[in-house]
Amino acid sequence: MKQDENSGRRLYKISGYHHHSLLTDKAALLAFRRTVILDPNFRLANWVEAVDVCNFTGVRCDKHRHHIAQLNLSNYELTGPLSPIISNLTGLRALNLVENNFFGLIPPELSSLQHLRHLQLDSNNLTGSLPESFALLSKLTLITLMGNNMKGELPPSFFSNCTSLRNVDLSYNFFTGNIPKEIGNCPDLWTINFYNNQFTGELPESLTNISFSLYNIDVENNYLSGELPANIVGNLPSLSLLHLSYNHMVSHNNNTNLEPFFTALGNCTDLEELELAGMGLTGTLPSSIGQLSSKLSSLMLQENQIYGSIPSDIANLTGLTVLNLTSNSLNGTISAKISHLFNLEQLFLSHNLFTGEIPAALGNIPPTLGHCIDLYKLDLSYNRLIGSIPPEISQIRELRIFLNLSHNQLEGPLPIELSKLENVQEMDVSSNNLTGNIFFQISSCIALRMMNFAHNSLQGNLPDSLGDLKNLESFDVSGNHLSGKIPESLNKIDTLTYLNLSFNNFEGLIPHGGIFNLVTERSFLGNQHLCGTISGMPDCSQKRRWFGTSIFLIIFILIIFVSAFFSTICCFIGIRHIKVMVSSRNSLRTARTGKSTVPKLIHNFPRITYRELAEATEGFDEQKVVGKGSYGRVYKGILPDGTPIAVKVLQLQSENSTKSFNRECQVLKRIRHRNLIRIITACSLPDFKALILPYMANGSLDSRLYPHSGTGLGSGFSDLTLIQRVNICSDIAEGMAYLHHHSPVKVIHCDLKPSNVLLNDDMTALVSDFGMARLILTVGGGNAGATENMGNSTANSCGSIGYIAPEYGLGSNTSTKGDVYSFGIVVLEIVTRKRPTDEIFVGGLNLHKWVKNHYHCRAEQVIDSSLLRASRDQSPEIKNMWEVAIRELVELGILCTQESPSTRPTMLDAADDLDRLKRYLSGDTTATFASSWEIHHPQ
Repeated sequence: MKQDENSGRRLYKISGYHHHSLLTDKAALLAFRRTVILDPNFRLANWVEAVDVCNFTGVRCDKHRHHIAQLNLSNYELTGPLSPIISNLTGLRALNLVENNFFGLIPPELSSLQHLRHLQLDSNNLTGSLPESFALLSKLTLITLMGNNMKGELPPSFFSNCTSLRNVDLSYNFFTGNIPKEIGNCPDLWTINFYNNQFTGELPESLTNISFSLYNIDVENNYLSGELPANIVGNLPSLSLLHLSYNHMVSHNNNTNLEPFFTALGNCTDLEELELAGMGLTGTLPSSIGQLSSKLSSLMLQENQIYGSIPSDIANLTGLTVLNLTSNSLNGTISAKISHLFNLEQLFLSHNLFTGEIPAALGNIPPTLGHCIDLYKLDLSYNRLIGSIPPEISQIRELRIFLNLSHNQLEGPLPIELSKLENVQEMDVSSNNLTGNIFFQISSCIALRMMNFAHNSLQGNLPDSLGDLKNLESFDVSGNHLSGKIPESLNKIDTLTYLNLSFNNFEGLIPHGGIFNLVTERSFLGNQHLCGTISGMPDCSQKRRWFGTSIFLIIFILIIFVSAFFSTICCFIGIRHIKVMVSSRNSLRTARTGKSTVPKLIHNFPRITYRELAEATEGFDEQKVVGKGSYGRVYKGILPDGTPIAVKVLQLQSENSTKSFNRECQVLKRIRHRNLIRIITACSLPDFKALILPYMANGSLDSRLYPHSGTGLGSGFSDLTLIQRVNICSDIAEGMAYLHHHSPVKVIHCDLKPSNVLLNDDMTALVSDFGMARLILTVGGGNAGATENMGNSTANSCGSIGYIAPEYGLGSNTSTKGDVYSFGIVVLEIVTRKRPTDEIFVGGLNLHKWVKNHYHCRAEQVIDSSLLRASRDQSPEIKNMWEVAIRELVELGILCTQESPSTRPTMLDAADDLDRLKRYLSGDTTATFASSWEIHHPQ
């Protein structure tokens, strides 16, 4: 009896102890809730004294209800400091706070959670370093801190003592230093995710100690150096994922030999993904590439300096689904053996030197490529491929994302077999030498969203069946020889938002409805025989309906008779009247200004003939083309004295081209400024008009921001430094301020964008292309004088999509504040390297809103990664100056692109602020900037 009584007392003590433990845990959670500043979704609403702690949202007790075993608050959007009170949950085995807004340091007190196995703190705003006390968490198997703002070096003791670790994810932080060699003390380590940090040094050799468990190494986007780790990977037979892209590693033998590394990889018999992009690796692809794992599904070698041909042994990689060799120096043939890659889904070979310089037939697209029946992305753009598009390409039935063969030298007719690609969404064969008709069967490609056949030699009529492409969003056939009437069926495509039929031979009435109610005359430039109600297009005469009737004949005879009677009198009166008007206007201007008028401005321009231009450009050779646009082409030429020139030849298919030429001449002969393109001279004939300009070896700002634009892939980086970007912004602002405030004639540019900003030999920016400009002439003199707008007063055709001020869309007249808006967009684009026409800008989102909404909370999401990476290499003092400069550029860009014109600064303000920023970067810390101006940020 006494024994039973003692036993009951022990049970009571144990029960009381566990009850006390839960009370302690509950008190800790209630205290934790009080530290939460914001709970927008009321997820912790039931964390109150009256509720059993094991029923709290996100809480899970152990099966005996002795302790809280798991706390899972992932995706709750909670805001507050990460409180050390959690360390009172002594029985906690798993802590998950992923996707919240917890900030501050990680409390070192968490190291007292001796039973903790899983710690997940991803996607918060945590700062500081990894606490050294975490070495006490000896049972930890999973730690993920991805997507925070943590920094500092990793404590070696953490890996020395936490030997049970299996999964470590520290990606998207700012950790520095070497990866500790002690990481090799974790024999069960399965995956290492350290990508997007600032780690330096080499991968530790100690990783070979984990030879039979290590599955994944992802250290992309760091500063790791040394030779490709052949010794390490050769001893990791279980390795499946190896991502080393965007580091400072080199190939063997002073970055000339890839053979040792690929030979070592042959031991990784389970390898599925290999990524070595963007490291500047040099050498040829070795034949040992064919000895890689048969399980290899993704091979990413883009943005290196690999040269030579693609070895035929690559055909052994039969499991390959993604092959990316973009932006290298590969040449020779695209081997027919690539057709052995039956599982290939994505093939990227753009921006290489594949050519027909060796036997021409070797430059052709291999017909056997059609055997890759699972291919759903194919990009061969920007090479020198010749021959025709093989009909066998239609056998790639899975081609459903895009087919890009643009910017090659392909010829021959469009193969009708393209119509069998029913699932392809984007088809781009632009800028080739393709001929023949667009066949009506193209309507079988029912999934098409983008269709670009521009700049070829296609002929015939557009088929009416195009109206059956119900998903079509963009249709471009500009720069061909198409003729006939524009099919009315295009107005039935509700999704169509972009249409370009310019520079063809279309004729007749432009249809009504649908897309035709949205487009402007720019969609039809260079079609002299088109007419319609679209602004800028000639009206279709109603007289055609009764031409040839008796009424028409009577009226025609009457008109001839009356004209014959009065013609002489009218001519004399008209000529005399014009002379009087011209004489009086010239006298008035001369009297007011004390100068002669415009003709005096053109005296000092040299004369140049068409023949001299033809000789300078080698007969306007296609190889001399350095730029193309709706206006025409720009050729590089060399004058007899060796002077390089740029010859801008305008297409004269429309009256607007002549107006544009005249307008640009009017502007260029009046302006003189170091940041504005100067005109050397012009050549104007009835059927030929050209501007002769200085040649700019550094190209345009657009070409330097996007070195490989045109494929949608891009190069991933720009080599423009922050200092260069600030100087370019300042140069543009100085040039625009001169046009608006200091020029003899006020000029509104109306088409400011990166492609219209040229860079000379010393990287000075010059604003160019004044074909859309508006000249504001002062008639009465002084500031109070009336103005005369030379050019249209409205902004109907003013600017390029993405750079046009919003008020222009509402019918407002052109103004200098419209140029300020375009300048602001250019500034934001320079900082973010994101075009305002990027595909992410949908549903009312634009570049201004995107930057404004994200910059102050997650700057790394909007700033060009090239700038972020470069800033990491700077000293703390310089890095701080860079951060100030980037912030000021962003603030200025936001200010200039505000929706209301009255709230935007002038170009003088912008130029002054950028001048101060330049002085600040050069050491003048007393400068003040636009951040002191009022900018309304989102709440």
